[in-house]
Amino acid sequence: MLGTLKFVLNHPLNKGKAVSSLFNVFKWQLFSRIYKLPMVYPFTQNSKLLVWSGLTGATGNVYCGLHEFEDMAFLLHLLRADDLFVDIGANIGSYTILSSAEIGASTISIEPIPETYNHLLQNIAINNISPKVTALNIGLGSEKNMLKFTNEFDTGNHVVNAETSNYVSVNVDTLDNILGEKRPVLLKIDVEGFEAEVIKGAVNTLQNASLKAIIIELNGSGNRYGYNDKDIHLKLLESGFKAMAYFPFERWLTETLPNNEHNTLYVRDLDFVQQRVKNGRQILIKKSYL
Repeated sequence: MLGTLKFVLNHPLNKGKAVSSLFNVFKWQLFSRIYKLPMVYPFTQNSKLLVWSGLTGATGNVYCGLHEFEDMAFLLHLLRADDLFVDIGANIGSYTILSSAEIGASTISIEPIPETYNHLLQNIAINNISPKVTALNIGLGSEKNMLKFTNEFDTGNHVVNAETSNYVSVNVDTLDNILGEKRPVLLKIDVEGFEAEVIKGAVNTLQNASLKAIIIELNGSGNRYGYNDKDIHLKLLESGFKAMAYFPFERWLTETLPNNEHNTLYVRDLDFVQQRVKNGRQILIKKSYL
């Protein structure tokens, strides 16, 4: 809990709001323990999120407005209504909702765990964005296959790499097969260490000039499968991307090193992307415009 409170108090959207931020945390903790029912949370101006106790993929948004602040803000500032976003490892759909409910972009939302996929569908339904979202209950990898996934770790569910009796079997396909001739502007890849396999199955996608940015988690969890995040970094560099830091309040990008704890943002065609984020409309979050 101390780690959560530190995160909340240091979050950019909570700066200077310590009392109200702490009150918000304890209000949610009390509500979720008493009622044990899902709550519809007003996410952004044009979107909402279904949240309940223990759902770490959602409660960070309740506490902070945008849980993954820089990455979510980048998506909101970059995308336009006629763009395609691909949410790989969508979980309950926070990024999907921002893309299709707030911005109005089309989204392909991919979540392998059946129970989590059902939560994703609920969030798509309460936002009335079914016409904008293609939701797929599959995994992604380097080839068509069937793999075992854990199903008890919320946002940390991953491809099974050891003997276990608690798993679900999931159909796996490649990103290239899924997209065909479709041309995404942005990918988000959060697959708990299986990122290298997803990249191997995205050769054509990476070559597509329409793809301007990738938000990808490179936190060392690929080690469990024998992968090194540096290899992914080099592959993306070869494809013309650079690791960038995004400053949402200034709407500015600058080159940086990969983040080895959380997500890294990779961008190519920097002039195009910089103009996009500069000219994106303001978004209302937690009574403030971003």
